[in-house]
Amino acid sequence: MKVLLAGGAGYIGSHTAVEMLQAGHEVVIVDNYYNSSPEAVRRVEKITGKKIALYEADATDKAAMREIFTKEKIDAVVHFAGMKAVGESVAKPLMYYRNNLDTTLTLLEVMKETGCTKFIFSSSATVYGDPDSLPLYENAPKKACSNPYGWTKWMIEQILMDAAAADPELSVVLLRYFNPIGAHESGLIGEDPKGIPNNLMPFIAQVAVGRRDHLNVFGNDYPTPDGTCIRDYIHVVDLAKGHVCAAKYAESHKGCEIVNLGTGKGSSVLDMIEAFERVNGVKVPYEITGRRPGDIAVNYANADKAKELFGWTAEKTLDDMCRDTWKWQSQNPNGYAE
Repeated sequence: MKVLLAGGAGYIGSHTAVEMLQAGHEVVIVDNYYNSSPEAVRRVEKITGKKIALYEADATDKAAMREIFTKEKIDAVVHFAGMKAVGESVAKPLMYYRNNLDTTLTLLEVMKETGCTKFIFSSSATVYGDPDSLPLYENAPKKACSNPYGWTKWMIEQILMDAAAADPELSVVLLRYFNPIGAHESGLIGEDPKGIPNNLMPFIAQVAVGRRDHLNVFGNDYPTPDGTCIRDYIHVVDLAKGHVCAAKYAESHKGCEIVNLGTGKGSSVLDMIEAFERVNGVKVPYEITGRRPGDIAVNYANADKAKELFGWTAEKTLDDMCRDTWKWQSQNPNGYAE
């Protein structure tokens, strides 16, 4: 299959490119480098020994997308081309709604024009909101989101469900990620957030490597064993392999399917700090501060459906996630900006 990765130079996109290439697929990447780097794509080529057709373009640009789809004869689309910083989405909601919805609509319209019928979407467990019960199954109700970023995921899912209901040829897989962390075991590619990291693991790594002096732990009074928030952390390579499985599933599937990608196990913030220090032999200074608005206490997946439909299960451990994160960060203290 020839697979278009929209936003494929980003964190999850670059790791998915590795796994797609190693599974024998051809990869085409479109990226505008808003929160990514062309260096990541060069490193994917180094890891795999394979060439990638790379286009610097915006997925909202219909003329550019039409030209790429026509030239490359795309079989399937994996949609990563979204802005993803929660705080920025609160400050710039119109930019987030415009970009994240427009990329989706443009991709769907150009797919329709060119006869491409397989669409895998990078969604998020954020659409579940504050869960009524755990673990979270795919049939759990979607809840109100606490920020525009979350609402864009919520809305795009609805757009894709409606599109699949209207077009009997369309195959849509909505992959609801839990908390992707880690890096490729080579240390060549990993998470390189621009500005202050929004997520826990890159912040831990930047503190460990000396880019930041300490980590703020937001709240230790949650109803959890150690008082800190619990999340389902999944290794980005396991997550990337889930996309390969979803693309294969989409070849013989029609309609819309929702699938969780998680480990089914929760780890607290303090668990993460302890594991990172233990595995890597480094210290991560931290301070307890007040709760952060919108954070829920506990969240983790039931991932049985992914195993049932795809034959996929997360294989890597929390120790693997910590080790691979540190290998990436210690070898690339300034990310791709070396």
